[in-house]
Amino acid sequence: MLNVGQIKAPSLDPDKFQDPDVTAKGEQRAVVVLTHLKTLWFNTGSLCNISCANCYMESTPKNDSLAYLTLDDVKSYLDEIDREALGVEEIAFTGGEPFMNPDLCNMLELSLARGYRVLVLSNAMKPLHQKMAPLLDLKKNYGSKLAIRVSIDHYTPEQHEDVRGKNTWQPMLTGLRWLTDNGFNLTIAGRSCWNEQDDVSRAGYQALFEQENIQLDAEEPAELVLFPEMDSGVDVPEITTRCWNILGVKPESMMCATSRMVVKAKGRATPHVMPCTLLPYDSAFELGHDLAGSTKTVKLNHPHCARFCVLGGASCSAG
Repeated sequence: MLNVGQIKAPSLDPDKFQDPDVTAKGEQRAVVVLTHLKTLWFNTGSLCNISCANCYMESTPKNDSLAYLTLDDVKSYLDEIDREALGVEEIAFTGGEPFMNPDLCNMLELSLARGYRVLVLSNAMKPLHQKMAPLLDLKKNYGSKLAIRVSIDHYTPEQHEDVRGKNTWQPMLTGLRWLTDNGFNLTIAGRSCWNEQDDVSRAGYQALFEQENIQLDAEEPAELVLFPEMDSGVDVPEITTRCWNILGVKPESMMCATSRMVVKAKGRATPHVMPCTLLPYDSAFELGHDLAGSTKTVKLNHPHCARFCVLGGASCSAG
């Protein structure tokens, strides 16, 4: 079980996040309008080679709730982007572990060949190790247009493995060293759930980078992203229309103002579109099957909307 401190957080009030339009206190719920589609995410499937504590995706070697996307699935959405002139700048891939999808490298090639920046989220373990040859080809042909973000949940082996499980540290380091030695556009995703100050965490990661000769600057937020914890059972305030001014946050800065994610539920013939990477299973957030129809206003009726995006100030995209 993830050990993030001795203070037990209060459980989520069961009256919260029930009505899409109003909060438990009867206030108008905040919404976000799609301003423009900048990043299109593909969830390549929910299967993963490991089982992490508190994984918001619940990804494991057995969870196939989201089926593998195919190359044809991805191509159909890229074709729609071209046909509708949607102005997408970045194509991103998440999972599960994306490198478990047998079509992934072909998906990357297709996206890069069409001129997009491409981001892949990975644990840098065995599934990535098995794709080193095609990754080198992509690096040779497209250079820094391909970015890989590696998850390192803590800068110490003990706490990283507290989340990821035993014997996950060294395989991750193997992949990380290979990526940096071969000059890949590399970033790191960590967690800010350890009751540590931000500067302490960044100093710890910097020491790790220097020890392993990883050419990254832990003080640079674009190179080391520290994501807030996402436990939907822990209490969090609901976001109302008044909160934007109170918090000094703009709705257009939210991930769902510029992003959409494509998923393919097990047993369903076609993929569908969700507002962001955080809500892969919640049918209340489904936005249809095509991108043109996914421009509906998103009502922030989920704990992740509050904790991760509004209060945590986090975003999954590369820029």
